[in-house]
Amino acid sequence: MLIGLVFINPVKRWVNFSSEKSENSSPLKIVSFNIKAGTMGKEEVLNYLKAQNADVILTQEDGGISYPSLKEYNRTTSNGLLTILSKYKISNEKVIYSEDKDIWLPSGLQADIEIKGKTYRFIDVYLYPFQFEKEMIKLDGNNDANEEKVKGIVKKLIPTFKKHQDQVKEIRNAIDTSPYPVIVAGDFNSVPNSYEYYHVSENLNDAFLLTGKGSGTSFHDYKFPIRIDYVFLSKSLTPISYVVDRSVSISDHYPVISEVSLSEK
Repeated sequence: MLIGLVFINPVKRWVNFSSEKSENSSPLKIVSFNIKAGTMGKEEVLNYLKAQNADVILTQEDGGISYPSLKEYNRTTSNGLLTILSKYKISNEKVIYSEDKDIWLPSGLQADIEIKGKTYRFIDVYLYPFQFEKEMIKLDGNNDANEEKVKGIVKKLIPTFKKHQDQVKEIRNAIDTSPYPVIVAGDFNSVPNSYEYYHVSENLNDAFLLTGKGSGTSFHDYKFPIRIDYVFLSKSLTPISYVVDRSVSISDHYPVISEVSLSEK
């Protein structure tokens, strides 16, 4: 029993079964989705996002697409990677770059959104990818070949972890200096029991832990389950639902959909 208690929270970050949450007021619907630049079907991605009719959409790896079917949304300036679209007014947008000059990709994108007279800071996150190829992590009966594969994995892990550490520092600063409640979502390229998870989610709620049901797996390009997409909220906000939508395979990630009550505690 003691061992079970020790491991219950780490396990719940992967697989969770929460009780139903009730909310009288209309919650804010948020979609976070790494769309892989639409390479698995640009029109399908755009049609899916439009059909969701979300209040706020955060995309990663968007390839700088123009979202022609979402003209009714306000949107941040294209940076070729991250975009925030909102039915509400957007202000104070800022691309978050790492101090590590080897990382040319943005680490995140922040924007303040005014909703029903109150302002909230949204942070769209994309941490540096590990860039594993499927063959690199597929071990077989050849011990020598497997040993070389493991060495190759380690060579990629260590420098990427160092990059993540620097990126997390900048993301964390954007959270800590926000004068408003924050909603942080995106592709963290990190599992739930990682340094990245613990440091970004510090003093925030993981919407999946509070309202998710079943597996939180959001990346499906490998054969084993892996959760690397998240929605974190200021503790003054209440998550109502969290769904990983596995009904579509229009990217190597599944869309993450969360509803949030903006009635602050």
